[in-house]
Amino acid sequence: MADTTEQVGAEEHDPQFEPVIKLTEQVEAKTHEEDEEVLFKMRAKLFRFAKESLEWKERGTGDVRLLKHKEGSQKIRLVMRRDKTLKVCANHIISSDMKLSPNVGSDRSWVWNVAADYAEGEAAPETLAIRFGNSENANLFKTAFEDAQTANAGSSSAAPVAEESKEEAAPAAAATEEKKEVEPVNDTSAAAEKEEPKEEKAAEDVTTAASTHQPATETKADEPATATVTATESSKEVDELAADLKKQAIAEKSEAAAGADDVKEEKKEEDTPTTATTAA
Repeated sequence: MADTTEQVGAEEHDPQFEPVIKLTEQVEAKTHEEDEEVLFKMRAKLFRFAKESLEWKERGTGDVRLLKHKEGSQKIRLVMRRDKTLKVCANHIISSDMKLSPNVGSDRSWVWNVAADYAEGEAAPETLAIRFGNSENANLFKTAFEDAQTANAGSSSAAPVAEESKEEAAPAAAATEEKKEVEPVNDTSAAAEKEEPKEEKAAEDVTTAASTHQPATETKADEPATATVTATESSKEVDELAADLKKQAIAEKSEAAAGADDVKEEKKEEDTPTTATTAA
């Protein structure tokens, strides 16, 4: 009876679940490491020193890599991910102030201090320790680490020079833009300069024409002066005519007065015989 129950239970314990939705599309996950070159890669175990409890805590086991950016700053950073989960357990730039110190009692592990590690997403100071399978791998890591420090120091020293060149290039670019903005005015002035010889040439042509046709040109040029002289002469003639008329009127008036005196004398002479006859 018990055997029958066990057999029935064994037959019933075989569940199969069909997926409700089958995921056929693959989504590409970017790790921001696509534009970087792997300079060093080796399997190791990473630890961090917990200041709260004053003890070493394991962060994970995986491949520690030194990555160099192909473009831009070309800085070298240390990145380490855990096996299977691929969670980041170390992520920081290798700076020149870092110093690898051998761990006490071990020739295959190194300890160093990090001012800003981004394994948790935010920058945090950490004291890290890494352990390799043997001393040879540990020495290879140290050599690659120191080479990365030298390379980053060279790129950081070149950065101020590049910034200075950019600062120098900025005024030059601004001056170039101002020159471009002023270019239309220069074009106008250039066009005006081009037109000036044409105007001078036209003036020369007019001068040449004046020399070849002097009488006509002089007549045209003297027309205003002649008109002024004519107007002056006409005004003088009018004044003279008015004076003559005035003189003539005075003369006629004097003649009329003289004629009237003659008539009076003649009348007196005529009246004198009559009076004499009457007296006789």
